Amino acid sequence: MILAAIDIGSNAARLLISEVLVTAEGKPLFNKLNLVRVPLRLGFDVFEKQVISPARIDMLLQTLKAFRHLINAYKVDAIRACATSAMRDAVNAKEVLHLVKEQTGLDIEVITGDMEANLVYENHVAENMDMDHSYMYIDVGGGSTEISFFSNGKLLYKKSFNIGTIRLLKNLVTDQEWEYMKEQIKNATRGQKEVVAIGSGGNINKIFSMSKKKDGKPLQIELLRDYYRELDAVPVEDRIIRYNLRSDRADVIVPALLIYINAMRWAGAVDIYVPKIGLADGLIQHLYAEMKEKV
Repeated sequence: MILAAIDIGSNAARLLISEVLVTAEGKPLFNKLNLVRVPLRLGFDVFEKQVISPARIDMLLQTLKAFRHLINAYKVDAIRACATSAMRDAVNAKEVLHLVKEQTGLDIEVITGDMEANLVYENHVAENMDMDHSYMYIDVGGGSTEISFFSNGKLLYKKSFNIGTIRLLKNLVTDQEWEYMKEQIKNATRGQKEVVAIGSGGNINKIFSMSKKKDGKPLQIELLRDYYRELDAVPVEDRIIRYNLRSDRADVIVPALLIYINAMRWAGAVDIYVPKIGLADGLIQHLYAEMKEKV
C-alpha cells in the first residue's frame, strides 16, 4: 500500500510518500519513498496581514499541482492533506482551499492545534522509551508549538501555543503568551518522573545534523544554548554561507532554538531526542490506521 501525506505549514509545504509493508507478525513498516519540501512561507503574509497574498496563493497552487503529479506517478492508494497555523489564521482560507480543490482535486483539512499535537505523537516514539522517565514532545512550527506530555506510557497533557518561529521573527509573541506557556509546562510536569524531551520540526532536525551526533543519541540543552548564542551572533546572510543553511532555514532556526530551550528549561529536561519525525509522518500513520479499519 502506498500512502501520501501533505502538510501545509506556516513556513513550508511538505509531501511525504510512503510504502507500508506489513511484517509476518502484522506490524506495519513505513518505508519513505519520497519527501518534497517547498518553502511557501504563508505565515509571513498571514501573521501580519491576516490574508494569504495573491503571489503566495499562486505559489501554493503551483506547489500542490506538482504534488498531485507526483502522487499520480507513484500510484498512491490514499492521501491525507492538512494545513496548520497560517491557514487557521487566514481570513481568506476558505477561498484559497476552494481554489486548491478546483485546480488540483485535493481536499485540504485545516486542523486545530490539538489535532496537530495528536498527529505528531501518532509516531509513538515515547512508547519505545524506558519507563523510568516521562517524555515531552516539542513540535515547533512557524506559527505554533505543540506540546504533548507522557508518563508511564500515558498521555497526560497536550496543548498548542501560538508561539512559532515566524511569529517570533515578526515580534508577534507577547510576554503573556510566553508566561502562559511556562505555567502550563511547569504545571503539567511538576511531580512527574524526570522529563526527557522529544523534538520534531525542521529546525531541530537541522541542529541535530549540525551536531554530528549519532542517530538515537540525544542533544543536551547546553548544546542548544551554545548553538543559540553562536547563530544569534551571526547576521542571517552570513549564517547561510557559514553554516550551509537555506535562506528559509537561516532566519527561523534561532527563534526555534529559543522555543526548544525554554520548553526544556521549564520542564526540567536536560536531554532532547530527535527522531526526525513530524506532522507528515503522523498523517501517514493515522491514514494507515483508518485504511486498516475499513478492510
